[in-house]
Amino acid sequence: MSIVPASTPDTPARRLLVLDADERSRAAIASGLRQRGFEVGELAGVDALRSMLPVERPADLIVLVESAAGPSAEAGCRQLRLGAASRSVPILVLMERQDEAAIEAVQQAGASDFLSCSSPPSALLGRIRQLLRNARTHLELERSRVRLAHAQDLARMGSFDWRVGPPGLRLEPEALRVLGHAVPVQASARQLLRLLGLPERQRLLRLVRDVIHHATVLDADACVQLPDGRERVLHIEAEPEFDVQGGLCAYTGVIQDVTDRRLIEDRVLQLANFDALTGLPNRRQLLWRAERALDEARRSGHQCALLLIDLDRFKVINDTLGHRAGDDVLVVLGQRLRACVAHSDLVLEGRVDTTPMGSHELLESVGRLGGDEFVALLPEVGGEDEAAGIAARMLEALREPVDLEGSDYFVTASVGVAVYPRDGTSVLELLRSADLAMYAAKAAGRNATQAFRPHLATRGRDRLVLETALHRAIERGGLTLHYQPKVDVSDQRVVGVEALMRWQRDGQLLQPADFMAVAEETGLIVPMGEWAIDEAARQVRQWRDSAGIDLTVAVNLPSVAFERCDLVEQIRAAAGRHGVPMRCLQLEITETGLMKDLQDVMPALQRLTRNGVEISIDDFGTGYSSLAYLTQLPISELKIDRSFVRDLGVTEQSAAVVNAIVALARSLGLRVIAEGVETERQRDVLLRLGCRTMQGFLFAGALSAADLTPWLRARSPRERA
Repeated sequence: MSIVPASTPDTPARRLLVLDADERSRAAIASGLRQRGFEVGELAGVDALRSMLPVERPADLIVLVESAAGPSAEAGCRQLRLGAASRSVPILVLMERQDEAAIEAVQQAGASDFLSCSSPPSALLGRIRQLLRNARTHLELERSRVRLAHAQDLARMGSFDWRVGPPGLRLEPEALRVLGHAVPVQASARQLLRLLGLPERQRLLRLVRDVIHHATVLDADACVQLPDGRERVLHIEAEPEFDVQGGLCAYTGVIQDVTDRRLIEDRVLQLANFDALTGLPNRRQLLWRAERALDEARRSGHQCALLLIDLDRFKVINDTLGHRAGDDVLVVLGQRLRACVAHSDLVLEGRVDTTPMGSHELLESVGRLGGDEFVALLPEVGGEDEAAGIAARMLEALREPVDLEGSDYFVTASVGVAVYPRDGTSVLELLRSADLAMYAAKAAGRNATQAFRPHLATRGRDRLVLETALHRAIERGGLTLHYQPKVDVSDQRVVGVEALMRWQRDGQLLQPADFMAVAEETGLIVPMGEWAIDEAARQVRQWRDSAGIDLTVAVNLPSVAFERCDLVEQIRAAAGRHGVPMRCLQLEITETGLMKDLQDVMPALQRLTRNGVEISIDDFGTGYSSLAYLTQLPISELKIDRSFVRDLGVTEQSAAVVNAIVALARSLGLRVIAEGVETERQRDVLLRLGCRTMQGFLFAGALSAADLTPWLRARSPRERA
């Protein structure tokens, strides 16, 4: 058989093997194929092929020529299919015989196609190209199938189909592996349903029946127990198929193991809805539950309550024992609070409950708002008394000591109670009411329960308005200083003045008692002190320039101001800015404030003294009973509190205390001044006890800077003459 070369050579260099016992025929076929661009190998028969295939590159196609000198085409195909290298290679058989039995025999033996030995060369070439294309397509399909199987294994996914009639359910090998079968097995729908627990099986069957009845898409998750005992979550998704008449005939879909994804989703839900430290519901989850509770209360007409629990002085534990110990305390106390309500949190099988309203009973919840604040939700209460009773039970539980590394620590709390609908009709209103009640409990001494009352809201709003206005007053110059003279009674000489802060608000002059508490709580006391120092230095400069008056001004500062490392620099800057010496400014600190943070303020006091700024202790005698600190502090003056001056000449005890203070100051080389002197009797007793410098309404009240100048001139010796 000869092949006429084609005019256009074949582009791909594919490897062909020609097996023919007739050497002349084999050479002619091989030569024609080479001229067409193929890489061709020649072998005398199948035996030669089996000896060379292990070292040769496998062929893309084998041309097996049947001849009288060699074995039959059927025997040759069988031998080729036994070899590992030629098992999947396409085989084209050139046959002498064309009867039906011979053709069927070679096909059964593994031939890919056949052709008569007498066929023209063009037919042989066309058949070879067709077989190569088919082989390439088959190879790509096989590779795609392998990639798909690999991807399905990685995704723990497998496909299935279910026919209305036979064969019923058919599972691909990948799907069987998802179901825990390492090797292919026959599995019926009934066998697969046994992997599910009874409640889960009934739920899934109801869903499947409904899907089939309506011919809709199946999309469901199912919890199964595999044959090896593992519990997994499977996602089943299938679409319906219809016959030509439009009737439902099958479902095709996939089964996927989504256990890991479900665990991640559950973890995300846990983190989004529960506090990571205590495991209690967080603010987001509490608000959601409270909204549900209020919806139910509106429908049913009953009351519910929110309890806001704030630990007292918890910062001390964090600062003293460290945040890790503080976290341990929060965990313990959270468990105690949770145990104080009647039911456990509404969490089903470890997952956040998102069932429709009314399908589960609303249960009490205790959650953590953040920091050391907790909230208790009581979805149904008989009224304030019942809620207050639960709050009292919580306080009692919290009072038990907490064991930390073998030591007992005690923590108390303040609880605010708000009841729906009396104290608010929304969750945010109830939280605000409970918050106001809680702060009222703290203000009353802590470790107590306080139910919301309307006047608390008014007080809270007034306080907020006051704080906002005070901010603006500092920014816009609404504060002013008045000055009360200090008089040496022996010669009526003014030895200095005390700067007293006033606030000009809405046409009224507010006293410190009206706003200082808010300033201290909000931290505004610090910028107010900075302003007072600068204003006092400016006023000293103005008195010198306009009236020739040289005075020392005492400025009251809180203890927190003395803890700042830049206090000396601040006073130096103010004095330099206005061109006055630092010694013209004196600082006063109350005895209580001094003793509260003695070790913290001591360095600042020493630096101030070294720079010429004198320190005076205000309200002396009202603080600590121990006087040892007086020998350690760089102070210049003691001010006798007005509570001792008030009863001078009336009770002997007051005179005894004042006498002791004067004697103590004299022995330590300190100046002593009495404040709050309002009567001549008080003045005379003070003089008799040895106190000559006084301050009070007997001499002058607090005067504005403009009024102080004429007052000073009126008391000067020249004016009196």
